[in-house]
Amino acid sequence: MKAAVYYETGSPDVFRYEDVPDPSVGANDVLVKVEAISIEGGDTLNRLGGELRTVPHVVGYQCAGTVVAVGEQVKNFVVGQRAVTVGIDGSHAALRATPESFAWGIPDGLSTDEAACVPVPWGTADDCLFEFGHLAAGETVLVQAGAGGVGIAAIQLAKRAGARVLATASSDDKLARLGELGLDEGINYARDDFVAESRRLTDGRGVDVVVDSVGGATLQGSIRALAYRGRCVTVGDAGRAPAEHLDISTMRPNNQTLSGYFLGVELLVSPRPHALIARLLDDIARGELRVVIDRVFPLSEAAAAHAYIESRQSFGRVLLTP
Repeated sequence: MKAAVYYETGSPDVFRYEDVPDPSVGANDVLVKVEAISIEGGDTLNRLGGELRTVPHVVGYQCAGTVVAVGEQVKNFVVGQRAVTVGIDGSHAALRATPESFAWGIPDGLSTDEAACVPVPWGTADDCLFEFGHLAAGETVLVQAGAGGVGIAAIQLAKRAGARVLATASSDDKLARLGELGLDEGINYARDDFVAESRRLTDGRGVDVVVDSVGGATLQGSIRALAYRGRCVTVGDAGRAPAEHLDISTMRPNNQTLSGYFLGVELLVSPRPHALIARLLDDIARGELRVVIDRVFPLSEAAAAHAYIESRQSFGRVLLTP
């Protein structure tokens, strides 16, 4: 099969478009002919400096397509069915094998391209807001990197739950577009201090929940933006800045909480997030929530697609098609 591979980590130009062996199909596996690959933030970070489980390495968490083979113990998928899959790696390819527990059938009314964008960012956003952030109606949430995949999902989910939604983005244009998705107040972090703005917009109180996919120095600011008994959930390092030593001295006297979150582990230890993602796919198929796709690149141009994401021009998801 064809795949976008690399032999060493680094900038996007490490990608090569080559033939590699087809993946094997285990007893519990589903093999999908890939039709749409959603590039996740973790994909770019892994390409930049992650572990190479194989050489050449096929990176990528998430993709969707049509089932072409199933293992003998698979119960919920048949050949010809559309499916979206998640895995540690392997999405940037023409074929992808994954355990059945890391795959979801695509409901009618939802395109394969849209489905490819759902499990990782939408499952992550929902869990950060509700399972770990305990967001309730009437509370205020701050979503860092609002124009990214997790951000766009979190804005819509929080608004649907009756929260007041603040979010950061790098331009007024992006913030205006986020207003169409439910954003109440936007903060241009390239121009304004988001901590000061969060305090100003809440009359000095701070926000109840922060979903922080940026990390680095931003995470310290997210903690400083919290209200009394506020909850901050850190979910990524999209800012690509080195981890910082956090000053948590203000958290104890304010009874605040800092939680880390990684969807992959939740999927391994519990059936709960699998069912959650299935419900989100249904909600999007019914038009209750909206996937935003920015651009589509051929798989052979994976380097250009990753570079485009890292230029911070994108609004929503960037896809690859084999």
